[in-house]
Amino acid sequence: MKKTYKIDVDCANCANKMEDAARKTNGVKNATVNFMTLKMSVEFEDGQDPKAVMQEVRANCKKVEDDCEVFL
Repeated sequence: MKKTYKIDVDCANCANKMEDAARKTNGVKNATVNFMTLKMSVEFEDGQDPKAVMQEVRANCKKVEDDCEVFL
């Protein structure tokens, strides 16, 4: 399953950090962040609950870039 989320991030470098953090989250098969459109696309591993996984993605993104936001 793949879903797209609106994000708020200040720079392209921060967006790259968010993308890396999202990709390393358990339950995420792949993630891409587009700084120009302020969107994050997340592909979930089979059998994962997207809401639960996205809570972890958000927390991991905040660890690397504390002023970013992922709107769930």
